[in-house]
Amino acid sequence: MRTLTDPRFPARASRKAPRLLLVNPWIYDFAAYDFFAAPLGLLTLAGLLLCRGYEVELLDCLAAPRRPGRYGTGRYPKEYLPTPPMVADVPRRFGRYGASEAAVRARLSRLAPPDAVLVTSLMTYWYPGVVSAIRLVRAFFPQAPVLLGGIYATLCPEHARRVSGAEVVLPGPGEERVVEELAALGLPPPRPAAPGEEPPWPALHLAAGLGFLPLLTSRGCPLACDYCAVPRLSGPWRPRPPVAAAAVLEHWHRTLGLTDVALYDDAFLCRPAEHALPFLEEVARRGLKLRLYTPNALHARFLTPEVARALKRAGLVEPRLGVETAARWEDRPDRKLAPGELEAAVEHLVAAGYAPGEIGAYLLIGLPGQEDAEVEASIRAVRRLGVRPILAAYSPLPGTPAWPRAVAASRYDLEAEPLCHNNSLFPCWPRFSWERYTRLKRLAHGA
Repeated sequence: MRTLTDPRFPARASRKAPRLLLVNPWIYDFAAYDFFAAPLGLLTLAGLLLCRGYEVELLDCLAAPRRPGRYGTGRYPKEYLPTPPMVADVPRRFGRYGASEAAVRARLSRLAPPDAVLVTSLMTYWYPGVVSAIRLVRAFFPQAPVLLGGIYATLCPEHARRVSGAEVVLPGPGEERVVEELAALGLPPPRPAAPGEEPPWPALHLAAGLGFLPLLTSRGCPLACDYCAVPRLSGPWRPRPPVAAAAVLEHWHRTLGLTDVALYDDAFLCRPAEHALPFLEEVARRGLKLRLYTPNALHARFLTPEVARALKRAGLVEPRLGVETAARWEDRPDRKLAPGELEAAVEHLVAAGYAPGEIGAYLLIGLPGQEDAEVEASIRAVRRLGVRPILAAYSPLPGTPAWPRAVAASRYDLEAEPLCHNNSLFPCWPRFSWERYTRLKRLAHGA
């Protein structure tokens, strides 16, 4: 059935349709790698806007030739820049990741003036890339209003209003809010929403150089972990109908010819009988030869034998589990695990055909007040199961339950400067220590 949200049947924009420029900014950081990174939120918004009749262009400042990695990932080009003074105590080289400024300027020079510019934002500490992108776009299109959304805009809205240069800052989730704001600016949608309209399909055809398919089969998470901002960013858990999610995947697999798929869900296995199992079975039924990845990790407590077998049949490789800590069960920073659940999950994955070395477990490092002994014990506990420990550095996020403890523990002024949220700084350690981090990293690698 043809629907307004089906990108296989894009409606032509009318001659008077508002022209919108969607921008994915650069990354400014000490380190960045394209580990299944794609501007899926922006592409989903693009899909909705196209279906409402707007004319849409995408400017992706991260789209640049990169050194290829495994499964469609890769290393961004980097231009070294002066380290900002407030984080100058870190012995690492700061820089801008993505396309060169000359390449972005050349692309802008070829575009017709837009009626409005929509900019997304990711990590709070990447905001200098947002500021630079908005400043550059304004130099070419000074009359176009700029709307800013995304993670930084949601977690640091006042900072974004003060420094970003955007006229409108839109915190929180919701593509429909963007349409409402555009209408308020005198740019109403050429087509109204259809009754019972499906969620928008991401306009992946706009993304240059994709090496994998990003897919979101659900939004939000039912848990409320202390360190996590997903409840503020995405709201309650909302699954897409499993057959519809499989249809999106099949369409872009066949259209773009890509077989690597990154599931962006924060809680893919939540209520597996209602969502994950029907989706995985539908993928298998359609005979799609894919490799699935879970860069945001799976909840181990939902990994039953049936779920593990379904993951294997659908093509999931290198499953990653969200463990965070395997050394304490009281006063955990999350709501993910109870004693025995990790061991059971690993057992079910191995029984389904995964070698222990294929399975990874994320462990948080750098939490406020966290002792090295806890990290060491977690690494050893995971390795005893034959699972590969993956250290994930903690980034303080405003508005989360752990935020007050992070502010109290940090050597930086986290409330005043989002640059100091950067997990490369280990901001909640009393001081940065290469020796400390390297020792824990080597232990995780089995050295």
